[in-house]
Amino acid sequence: MDSTLIAVAALWGAGAGLLLPRAAYRFSVEPEEPWRDACPAGHALPGPARGWLGPARCAECAVAVPAPPGGAAPETPAGQGRYAPDVAAPVVSVLACAALAAATGARPEAAVWLLLAPVAVLLAVIDRRVHRLPDMLTLPLAGAAAALLGAAALLPEHGGSWTSALLGGVALGGFYLLLFRINPDGMGFGDVKLALALGVALGWYGWAVLFAGGFAGFLFGALYGAGLMLMRRAGRRTGIPFGPFMIAGALVGLLFGGLVA
Repeated sequence: MDSTLIAVAALWGAGAGLLLPRAAYRFSVEPEEPWRDACPAGHALPGPARGWLGPARCAECAVAVPAPPGGAAPETPAGQGRYAPDVAAPVVSVLACAALAAATGARPEAAVWLLLAPVAVLLAVIDRRVHRLPDMLTLPLAGAAAALLGAAALLPEHGGSWTSALLGGVALGGFYLLLFRINPDGMGFGDVKLALALGVALGWYGWAVLFAGGFAGFLFGALYGAGLMLMRRAGRRTGIPFGPFMIAGALVGLLFGGLVA
């Protein structure tokens, strides 16, 4: 049963992950800019959901140009019209979903983690690119985590507590809000909103998992920053996207919580 579940989770991660590159491209803009609705060459992005779903390749850019004089073969643009990296995000989505399924097993919350994982990967990609965590994703993620875990708590054999999940969201979100108030230049308000969602997920398994996942995020971020400084690629005041490390830490916490629940 577990091997089947892991395989299904990996397939889900692959399917959802293939939709992430285009969404990440559209969301990766500065706060004052509108979401992208065209490829870099200006061609409109077709597809379902007003162009939000589809591959990160432009069919018009990929059309072969006329053959040059002399009968040489037609040329096509490099990447066949690709306008965003389309490998890393799907691979991470597959690995995250498979790992969560392996750690959680067939408990009801496994379905919640699988639904939320691709969105978390999407947020990590966006934050890495433009140091931004859009409200359009962070706030619905927090609401979906709370609602879905509330539904999971009604099913038999669940491995957590909905009450502790809600308290975890308040605790981690409040902690990040305090850090933001103390040092607004070192902590973005988007991180505070993301912490609310991650706190709900981690809190499902209790305070120990909440602490472990939250601490792991800070540890990963500190190690990354120290590595950049050692390589002289950053200074003490250099800003780094903290969302990916928060999400990685939460993943570690959920894996730990799923294994011990």
